[in-house]
Amino acid sequence: MLDNSSKKEPEDYPDPLSEMLRGLRLDGVEYGRCRLAEPWATFFPAQEAARFHFIACGSCWVQVPSGEWLPLQAGDAVLLPRGDGHVLASTPGVAPLPFERFGRKEVCQGVFDMQCADAGGGTLAFTGSMRFNIDRLHPLLQMMPEAMLTSALARNEPAIPHLLDAMAREVEMDRVGAGGILARLADVLTATLIRTWVEHGCGDTTGWIAAVRNPDVGRVLAAIHLQPDRDWSVVALARIMGVSRSGFAERFLRVVGETPARYVARVRMHQARQWLKDGMRVAVVAERLGYDAEASFSRAFKRIIGAPPSQFRGKGDGDEPVRDFGG
Repeated sequence: MLDNSSKKEPEDYPDPLSEMLRGLRLDGVEYGRCRLAEPWATFFPAQEAARFHFIACGSCWVQVPSGEWLPLQAGDAVLLPRGDGHVLASTPGVAPLPFERFGRKEVCQGVFDMQCADAGGGTLAFTGSMRFNIDRLHPLLQMMPEAMLTSALARNEPAIPHLLDAMAREVEMDRVGAGGILARLADVLTATLIRTWVEHGCGDTTGWIAAVRNPDVGRVLAAIHLQPDRDWSVVALARIMGVSRSGFAERFLRVVGETPARYVARVRMHQARQWLKDGMRVAVVAERLGYDAEASFSRAFKRIIGAPPSQFRGKGDGDEPVRDFGG
């Protein structure tokens, strides 16, 4: 078992959102400038990395995973935190081409330029892939909305347009070190978008927004996500919330949408999945999570993830099937 003597206590989580964002980081960014002449449409398939689009000039439409078409004007941006498949088009109804079919030129590491034929005007968009330090099936990302639009969010957060402009200028100027600077700007932008969505996001009453807005549940989520290797009990989590065990379980289920035990198990196994992808041995992962036997860990892992641990060891991002058996 791990030594939890240095673990944080409930009073150490006064701001759950800051604690959770501290644990959610970007591991890499790919960013590109796209000049597109009407009519155009392109399909972005589902991927491990989050997807981001900023419309610098002109306008277009985005078809989000639910099928709804949303308009994007100059200055608007959309973040798809789980990298779900979607369509970007000059207008709904245009047959989309795969994103890879458009001409693409590498400007520097992590930055590319793309231009469709005869694109003298039309839409200027900046599109990016942002890889989180957790995969798209992690419970934290699963609770986020499928798409976050900044058209409304920017009214509540004046820093967002400035961050978008700074990112666009980095690509336009094509200077040495642009990739590294873009990665840092994207990190700040993503945290700002999530914070603003939580504070002003359309009054959602369930899911991740409600959980983080709720200070009691938020403290519990912050503790779980910052210490996924801790063997959390319902009693320990109820103590963080400051209520009885039964009261805690009922409130957590109502706000988050699943039982505390189920949520903790999913967080722990997704952390194990990441460790395995990074090359850690199954026995070491089992020991870090407090399992007495590798076999019992493997059974728990397969029950949550849907495949044995050996399938994921050393695979890296995007090499294994995209499956989620944790819902």
